[in-house]
Amino acid sequence: MTTSLDIRPMTASDLARITDLHGKVLGPGRFARTAYRVRERAALRASSPYPLSRVGWAGTDIAAAVSMNPITIGGKSGAVLLGPLVVDPDFSGQGLGEKMVNDALDTARKQNVKLVLLVGDHSYYKRFGFEVVDAEKISMPGPVDPHRVLAIALSEGSLAEFSGPISA
Repeated sequence: MTTSLDIRPMTASDLARITDLHGKVLGPGRFARTAYRVRERAALRASSPYPLSRVGWAGTDIAAAVSMNPITIGGKSGAVLLGPLVVDPDFSGQGLGEKMVNDALDTARKQNVKLVLLVGDHSYYKRFGFEVVDAEKISMPGPVDPHRVLAIALSEGSLAEFSGPISA
């Protein structure tokens, strides 16, 4: 059976439940990841979640969530960092992660975001059009496997517009 998912913008009132879901799915190791540190710096600057962040509701339960945070690359704005993408294990295997990513990318396109980056498995994210980023062109501000830094250009040629270090 496939769960019906109501995808909405993330709100401040969702944050405690999403933090619990992150702990359930990702565990305490998430705090050591470079991408987490970038997102953490972005969150400290904001009083509420970035408007492109999404929550997938199954009735009264949060079944999935994906954060999107604004970043600069070499000082240039127009890019966001996608992640983490989390699906509650009670709802796994139903394609909810794919629905969340597609919704996040559609929302980003509508808001004229030029580039979406993430740190993840290319084998999963290539279905959406993500490709491995040239580590000499775009770099994360800490240790990360360069083969896991992925990007998708949301407008023609926009990847070529960005180079340098990623910052919140």
